[in-house]
Amino acid sequence: MIAPNAGTSTDRATEWLAGGSVRPTRQRVALAEALIGDGQHRHVTAESLHEAARGAGETVSLATVYNTLRAFCDAGLMQEVTVDGSKSYFDTNTHDHPHFFWEDSGRLTDAPAEDLVIARLPDAPDGAEIASVDVVIRLRKR
Repeated sequence: MIAPNAGTSTDRATEWLAGGSVRPTRQRVALAEALIGDGQHRHVTAESLHEAARGAGETVSLATVYNTLRAFCDAGLMQEVTVDGSKSYFDTNTHDHPHFFWEDSGRLTDAPAEDLVIARLPDAPDGAEIASVDVVIRLRKR
């Protein structure tokens, strides 16, 4: 969903927001630029995005960053990846793919999807359907 052909980082961010029908407020555009302005995918926490925005001179509260990330997820522009049931990362790559979680540094990175094979899932209980399967592979240095 990242707009690779957009001219500037602001153009790319505005086009990305439009792709999710998200109104491009000044703060949303600034956060979108921090996320996809260079055309690359990112894994961020609300805190790391808040720090990046403040480092770029944006005056934005952490609560606004959380609300904006939720809005981006609701619009299908990002996906939330939860690690340990409490720590949320937000990924601009919305295609189904596994992740590596680096325990030593707390980083989340993409894992090669072509190497993942899930042979069979259990049947969902009566009255339910499987919405998605999240794969997070935890790593630590030897």
